[in-house]
Amino acid sequence: MANIRDLKKDINYVLGEIIEMAMDWEKANPDGDKSKTAAIIDEAITAFDSFSSRIYDKGIDNKRMHYRAIVTDLEEKGNELIAKLNAL
Repeated sequence: MANIRDLKKDINYVLGEIIEMAMDWEKANPDGDKSKTAAIIDEAITAFDSFSSRIYDKGIDNKRMHYRAIVTDLEEKGNELIAKLNAL
């Protein structure tokens, strides 16, 4: 991670792509259960809000470890949401 700006872009990109994939699944499967994709989209939005608040947290002692933890959590959350999309 080079800087906070890149981290914010990564969060936007990863969660935005997951939302887009969920919307594409809805378009490809018009008879499918849209409540499941809506739940995935809501979870992605909630994760985005959570990551954003963690980035702007001011009471951090070790910034490097804090931002590395955010990157790790983003990877885990992204993989979790993609697994849910693949299970549809």
